[in-house]
Amino acid sequence: TKHVVFSESARSEAVEMTKDVFLIISNLAVPITNTCRYLVERRWYEQWKEYVETGDQNSSSFPGQIDNTELFEELDSYHLKERLVENEDFVLIPAEAWHKLLAWYGMVEVQPALERKVVDLPSLVKVEVYPVEIFLCLHSNMENVVTAQFSHTIQKVMMTQFDVVEGAETRLWMKSSDTSCERLRNVHVRVLDSCLSSGMTVIMEMRNADGTWPSSRPQIMNSVEEQDSYRGQPGVCGLTNLGNTCFMNSALQCLSNTPPLTEYFLRNAYLEELNFTNPLGMKGEIAEAYADVIKQMWSGRHYSVVPRIFKTKVGHFASQFLGYQQHDSQELLSFLLDGLHEDLNRVKNKEYIELRDAAGRPDQEVAEEAWRNHRRRNDSAIVDTFHGLFKSTLVCPECRKVSVTFDPFCYLSVPLPVSKDRVMEVFFVSLDPVAKPVQMVVADVFNHRFYKLYHADESLSCILDRDDIFVYEEGDEVVLALYLRERSHYRDYGSGSSSYGTSLFGHPLLMTVPRGQCSRDALYHLFLQRLQPCEEEEEEEEERGECPPCLPQANRRQAKRKGCEARRRKLLFSIQAVNSNGTTERGMGEDGSAFSFSSQPYVAMDWDPDMKKKYYNENEAEKYVKHQSMEVPHQQTTVQLQECIELFTTVETLEEENPWYCPMCKKHQLATKKLDLWSLPEVLIIHLKRFSYTKYSREKLDIIVDFPLRHLDFSGCLLRKTGTNGEPPSRYDLIAVSNHYGGLRDGHYTSYARNKDNGQWYYFDDSKVTYAREEQIVTNAAYLLFYHRQDKIRQPTLPAPLDSSSPTQPANDVTSPKHDGMEGATPCVNMETD
Repeated sequence: TKHVVFSESARSEAVEMTKDVFLIISNLAVPITNTCRYLVERRWYEQWKEYVETGDQNSSSFPGQIDNTELFEELDSYHLKERLVENEDFVLIPAEAWHKLLAWYGMVEVQPALERKVVDLPSLVKVEVYPVEIFLCLHSNMENVVTAQFSHTIQKVMMTQFDVVEGAETRLWMKSSDTSCERLRNVHVRVLDSCLSSGMTVIMEMRNADGTWPSSRPQIMNSVEEQDSYRGQPGVCGLTNLGNTCFMNSALQCLSNTPPLTEYFLRNAYLEELNFTNPLGMKGEIAEAYADVIKQMWSGRHYSVVPRIFKTKVGHFASQFLGYQQHDSQELLSFLLDGLHEDLNRVKNKEYIELRDAAGRPDQEVAEEAWRNHRRRNDSAIVDTFHGLFKSTLVCPECRKVSVTFDPFCYLSVPLPVSKDRVMEVFFVSLDPVAKPVQMVVADVFNHRFYKLYHADESLSCILDRDDIFVYEEGDEVVLALYLRERSHYRDYGSGSSSYGTSLFGHPLLMTVPRGQCSRDALYHLFLQRLQPCEEEEEEEEERGECPPCLPQANRRQAKRKGCEARRRKLLFSIQAVNSNGTTERGMGEDGSAFSFSSQPYVAMDWDPDMKKKYYNENEAEKYVKHQSMEVPHQQTTVQLQECIELFTTVETLEEENPWYCPMCKKHQLATKKLDLWSLPEVLIIHLKRFSYTKYSREKLDIIVDFPLRHLDFSGCLLRKTGTNGEPPSRYDLIAVSNHYGGLRDGHYTSYARNKDNGQWYYFDDSKVTYAREEQIVTNAAYLLFYHRQDKIRQPTLPAPLDSSSPTQPANDVTSPKHDGMEGATPCVNMETD
């Protein structure tokens, strides 16, 4: 026991000091600088408190050295007893008070100080009396398990414990049982926040050199040996089509070949900026999934990567991309850039900012204010790379109020200037090839049936370029829609049944029939005659009604001789009136009476399978004669990209569905609107608006937009000036293109991209990659254009391939589809995957 003797002056000083300690202990709720508390055995603490309160320094209640023996399970390991209760077994005192008590009274030798961390949780401040005890191991050596107790982050502890090289990219897994394993995404999170509890195992893994993770390495090639031995140009890597995911692959290839963004991920700068708390983000999961794909593509060790995990994450956070339907690469790109931005937003708590009206202030002042406000809430690598600033001017048509705002943008969606004239190809079916047609019906034929009959007042924009349009000449009598159907054999539907199934074939017909000839027998003769080739000699007209249709000339003579006998023995087809439910009306016209066509959508010509096989020649039926107008070469419309940009900045009047509320008139107005470019980003994405969707029409514009590969100059349309230095850098070079081939209903996406390391252009078609020449890039399929500002472009660090006509890697003879402008593309590497 250590006994301290005080002089009278020292005694009064000690009393004042103990009062200070009491004051510190009694104000635990008051925030202090220390982030820890110390455990003191309650009986020692009560004895000390009594000793201090009496003021008698010579009292027998002198507590002696601090002694926490009663708190320990055993004195060898100094583990705390389980289920100790605060204020019954121990008290918690701040570090400041602990250090004073330790200086005055000392501590029983060997006993450790019971320091415990203060954990500031969202709703309370908690002291971790029992530190979490967990097991640590590496994924590569799970037999070597280390036990550790700590309160705060565990990543650095593990890296030190297992001698992991500083800067290595790692990720952690929490294992609570033999079957349950969950990813610890925020490696900087504290133990309590991560829900780690004693007895759990934390596994650390390091990223492989090929960009994959040991725990989830996909089977990328047919054999691991082949994959491990491959060394190719980083970034020259295909993406497997998972099922209509070419739209996603095209967008990913363009972003992958955007140098500043890819280098940001490759140097792991994103790890320190992952935002796990942003309510507008995806908890860092989209950024991590994207990083995994990029690191695999740029490892130089893969022919092709399977982006299955990335696809799953996209569908999880954007339900419109669930499943395997075809989508728009621009829509995917828009979601991805926004998701990456929010996952990497350096602003953790977005402040509310009240927008001010320009109120006549100079544009420079208003623009700088708008940009500052934008960066106060949005600060990420995406903003650094892709965001620019618009100037938007609205003018009220009534009071002439002018509203000027400056708004950020991530890409430019520019319209395409198109002519009102349109050239269309149609199939014309005449009643009399000699006479001039008087009345016609326009129909869209699809899958052997009439997909749509167009009214005379409908716009041509309703008709798509890929539609098969038939124009039928009709008279003033009953108009019948005639479908050709093949019957199945009765035996296919069981014995005793008189019903049969049918399948459509050939082209449907629109026919005009005299009302007096609507009996079954009369219609049979009319339909038979309608199917005959019209170039026969006129004197054969008597026999033509009895001859099988659609036969080559050599077969028709033999058919004519047997026509009457064959017809009497067995009809070539039967005639059925089909109601609105698609079922056959029985008994109609069978007794020689006329059919009633008031409710029947079409008449069916049902062919017996044997008769169809014998007498119907499909090749002959599909023949047509080209009109002389088809010989005129169709001129492909070409517009300049600069025209599209100028059209984008043209004054327009707002649509009725989207009016502007005028603060002066106090009502919505169809104001005039003008957009101008104020400042441009380092990487400019231009979206060519080829797809047009309105409530009246839908179409795709296949015109060629002539865009420059180098020196795209915005100096003439950029508003922002920079004082004596003149205009800011405004020249751009092309680095990537997303292409769309086909129409609205379907299509295929590919991409061109320039490798940042060797400067070579490549053509990416899902898992296949080929060399590309610059003259191939400008086509009518170009949909998204990626431009890099010239003052930010880094010169290639590697020489271009010596011979761009030969593959860089020996491979099978795999060539890409010959789309417009792709003839002569040479395979670069074989990108086929499992």
